[in-house]
Amino acid sequence: MGTTNVQPGANLQEDCKDLRNALKGLLCNEKKVVDILGRRTQQQRDAIAEAYKTLFDESLHKHLKSSMSGKLQKCLLLWMMDPSERDALLLHEALREGGLKKDRAVIAMLCTRTTGQLYLIKQAYYSVFNETLENHLDGSGFVFFEPQTKSIWAFWRSSEPKIKEPPKRALAITKLLLALARGSRPENSTVDRHIALTDAHQLNKVCSGRLGNEENLIRIFSTRSASQLTATMNFYQQHYGHDFEKALSKKDAGEFLQALKVVVQCLRQPSRFYAEELWAVLSGAVNDDDTLIQIITTRAEVDLKSLKSEFTSESKKSLEEVIGNKTVGNFREFLLTIVNPRDHVVLRTPRVSDSSGTSYYMSPRSNGSRHRSYSSQNDSYYSGSAGSSSSNSFQL
Repeated sequence: MGTTNVQPGANLQEDCKDLRNALKGLLCNEKKVVDILGRRTQQQRDAIAEAYKTLFDESLHKHLKSSMSGKLQKCLLLWMMDPSERDALLLHEALREGGLKKDRAVIAMLCTRTTGQLYLIKQAYYSVFNETLENHLDGSGFVFFEPQTKSIWAFWRSSEPKIKEPPKRALAITKLLLALARGSRPENSTVDRHIALTDAHQLNKVCSGRLGNEENLIRIFSTRSASQLTATMNFYQQHYGHDFEKALSKKDAGEFLQALKVVVQCLRQPSRFYAEELWAVLSGAVNDDDTLIQIITTRAEVDLKSLKSEFTSESKKSLEEVIGNKTVGNFREFLLTIVNPRDHVVLRTPRVSDSSGTSYYMSPRSNGSRHRSYSSQNDSYYSGSAGSSSSNSFQL
């Protein structure tokens, strides 16, 4: 479950006015902006963006973009975005750059999103980039077009080098990415023991060096539920005497098996996977701030509490301590505001704080009705928390 240090009694109009004052003038009060937005849930941030536009006839996203720069700007703008558009942008960026490291990030995103979430991401991807996610995954979209609304993309790629064409990847990895993007994985807990045993034998064929079975592995890992795969892993260990993930970790494992290992890790223990990714980023000699920003902004309202626990198990240090030592300035303050353990307030609706009896989550134009969330489409974007309103897409 995600955690955010929500301030009790937060008032929508006061937040908007405080943000307006903090963003005015030549010197932006970054600490004030961080303190407000870093302590608001997705639904609250959507409400702030809408109310800000109503009160001041100006886009909050545009004001943030013009008042800030660098890593803090990227962080805040991603934090303020609609979750499906944020995922679409991050997928597009990874596919533009390409390479094994970026393919790893793409696989992780595809494996840690539900079928409903993948549907929303693919809708957002086509809406923003006028091309399907699948076309970019299979390489037919090597010419990456500018998004239809260029200002949406400008803040993220302003400091990024222009890449003419992503490096080639193995065909089996492309097939794996396409299969994962289809979102064909069941989300039930039913287990067929016969299928689990058969799948375990199929896994052994590839790991024994008998290649040519990649299609079977792709089918297994893209169409089996998490419970079914758990049963398969158990049968594999019983019959072959070692864990399947260990078989994928051997020194001579090729690129496809390395990619498959990411799938296994993300399906079995996503919090541990992202904790290990964070530790690799924060313990390295060269900081990878983009990966740090991506993980914090996309996992904060999903599984941050368990991610932090796994991080401590991996590094023997707290995530707050390492971020505090490895980052600086208001960028550090923003990250710590999100991950700081104080209060451990679970994402929830705060108490009513204004005399009108209007909930924080209600738009000033809604006449008391709540924002429409993804749950109305039978799939809340965040497990355990309300999804964001599609009417508040990131528009400048």
